Amino acid sequence: MATDATQLDRLFEVIASRKGSDPASSYTAKLLSKGVSASAQKLGEEAVETVIAATSGDRKGAISESADLLYHWLVLLAALDVDPADVYAELERREGRSGLDEKASRAER
Repeated sequence: MATDATQLDRLFEVIASRKGSDPASSYTAKLLSKGVSASAQKLGEEAVETVIAATSGDRKGAISESADLLYHWLVLLAALDVDPADVYAELERREGRSGLDEKASRAER
């Protein structure tokens, strides 16, 4: 099995397949059954845990929490019916552009 970003696409496929499943059948189905707000809140919790691990110098914890963060990000995308490819396309659109320019363009909207 590849250990690269394609794992995110495979994981998203599993997550999306659990949408509408019995919440008692899997943690993912349970999260998705609670809706976008609960998924977003859980993503926020995982982001905070990632930050705490990173700022405390806990490399192993930062890796573990980052995995949790990515999983919960994909759950939120599934809850929103957003394909990760749409996010990848947005990143590609921004590629090669100064982060300062990109941020300024978003402020103009």
